[in-house]
Amino acid sequence: MLATATLGIKREENDAHSGKVVTSSTTLVSERALKRARQAMRCLPFRRAFYDDLEHEARSSTQLSSQKDWMAISRKPLSRSSTEDDLIWLIQVGVLRREVDGQGLTERVRLTPMGRDLLDDWDGEIPNADALQVMHHWLRRHRPRL
Repeated sequence: MLATATLGIKREENDAHSGKVVTSSTTLVSERALKRARQAMRCLPFRRAFYDDLEHEARSSTQLSSQKDWMAISRKPLSRSSTEDDLIWLIQVGVLRREVDGQGLTERVRLTPMGRDLLDDWDGEIPNADALQVMHHWLRRHRPRL
């Protein structure tokens, strides 16, 4: 089953050759990928303010971990290495992307359109995951082949 992460006008057409739904101005994302990204956002320590900040300004793990008011963006203190690991995971699940400048990729990250769509699912703060979801997320992230 395919779901669309909305990026603009929704217009769907059937592609007779592949049997897939082709959308213009949208990106096709599987329901499984959306579920995995949603779970990552709920299980990682970042608050909604973190994602809102990244929607407007790219930030690096160094900038995030040295931020004095870390409690505004995270439920736990941020170390540079664990923050970088979490950012890489959010890139892998499609919530964040590396920023590009004239020299190529940078260490700063931004929110993706899919990340914005997932934030729209929650009116306020991102709800915390329960213990079973956290364990499932950990296994998915650290032992993907099990």
